[in-house]
Amino acid sequence: MKQFFYDLLENSDSPFKSYFDMFMICLVMTSVFLLIYEVNSELNEVDIWFERGIIALFVWEYLLRVWLCNDSHKIFLDYYEKTRYLTIPFRLREGLWLVFRQKLAYMLTPLALIDLLAIISIYRPLQILRIFLIFRLLKLFRYFNNIKLFADVLASKRFELYTLLIFLGFLIFIGTISIYLLEHRDNGKQIGDLFDALYFTIVTVATVGFGDISPKTGGGRLVAIAMIFSGIGVLAFFTSIIVAALSEKVQELRDQKTHTELNRYSNFVIICGFGRVGQHIATQLEKDKQHFVIIDNNEERILKAKRRGYLAIHADASRNKILKSAGINNKATAVLCTTGSDVINVYITLTSRHLNPTIRIISRANHQENIKKLYQAGANDVLQPFEIAGLVVAEYIGQPVAFEAILGIINEEKNFIMEALCVNAGCFIDGTRLADIDFEQRKLMLVGIISTHALHRNHKNRYPIKDQHFYFNPAKYFELQANDLLVLLGKEVSINYFRHQIESSTPRRRVKL
Repeated sequence: MKQFFYDLLENSDSPFKSYFDMFMICLVMTSVFLLIYEVNSELNEVDIWFERGIIALFVWEYLLRVWLCNDSHKIFLDYYEKTRYLTIPFRLREGLWLVFRQKLAYMLTPLALIDLLAIISIYRPLQILRIFLIFRLLKLFRYFNNIKLFADVLASKRFELYTLLIFLGFLIFIGTISIYLLEHRDNGKQIGDLFDALYFTIVTVATVGFGDISPKTGGGRLVAIAMIFSGIGVLAFFTSIIVAALSEKVQELRDQKTHTELNRYSNFVIICGFGRVGQHIATQLEKDKQHFVIIDNNEERILKAKRRGYLAIHADASRNKILKSAGINNKATAVLCTTGSDVINVYITLTSRHLNPTIRIISRANHQENIKKLYQAGANDVLQPFEIAGLVVAEYIGQPVAFEAILGIINEEKNFIMEALCVNAGCFIDGTRLADIDFEQRKLMLVGIISTHALHRNHKNRYPIKDQHFYFNPAKYFELQANDLLVLLGKEVSINYFRHQIESSTPRRRVKL
């Protein structure tokens, strides 16, 4: 039960939290609307009970957050083990105090205080409590991650802000005393006491200048001029602090948006590296309407990916934290290591396999001697794009039709596609030699065959792929077997027609009643 409520209230990766946050935002805005309505109108009994229901939900949420703020069982067990180790008596009161002290520390945090004050405002007879009504609006801070991030920005610049606050305090103190001493005698109607002087100083330092109070003496005007220039400097310093902090956190904001988008997908692929190979893979996945996220430590490549509308993270993909935040243990179905460095691909493969022992990892290898290392690191499949390109050129040199199909795919012409068609058991090509299938007449080009049958082991151009073998440009006497995969190049209409022939000639299984 505690895990359920933690996912509902605190776990940012849980899909339930976003719905709960939207629900609470609607409740807060509704309660604020009732407060606005109450200014000029009396609430009827239904409105009062509705507001009490909202406050009851606020109380329920507050108590749940106090319950979730620590693990009481762990605190008691740690205290018990400590007493056993030190051979001192176990005191229940001491254990309860340890639990309460942590809960009290949470209750004194700013967000918890805002929650409590928003609840107290329901008691209307005490007029002083009406000022706490504003804390209902402040509750919205809890449900917007960007507002929380802005609070983190301010917290990261505490030293600079404290320094500025001390300087501002001295400035207001000196300005208040100076204005009171210089203006009180000659301008007693406007500067009647220290509070008037304080009000004028704050308005002047803030460069607001309402004009309701103005200095009459020469000394007062000189002090006002000094305060105006000092106020401009304070505002400029404060602005520079905020801008510097936000620029440091802007990448975190972008990554947060990417992670939020990833949580909406049921599954996706992680592409590590957005070079030439990664770009072609991303283009094809986009055509197939598959979700993916790109991780690269090159800023220019990340900007290029974002200009194309892809989800991208500017980081080192070999780091555990980055892959975890990208969802390798959540909804990711595969990791593609497509960087131009075999060393980096090995590191990414090792990290991915360590984080998720069951995920599929496909890695790129640029050198033959690194293929074994990638398999040992945990890759399911290793591809050599340059070697594959060389084999294609060597096998099909002098065949313009083949090159037309290949170039059509590379240039992303929609008419040319590559497909893998399965040889169904009993279809018209099951047990047929390739010489008896006129691919040229069908406007198709056979690239190769993926098979598990031991019958084909004597053929040349055989490349192992885990439990299968890929037969590149097989000989004419190659005899097809059931469940073989034909890798074909050609126009979409030709491949679709050939698929239809295979499926229509496959005998249907009769279901015994």
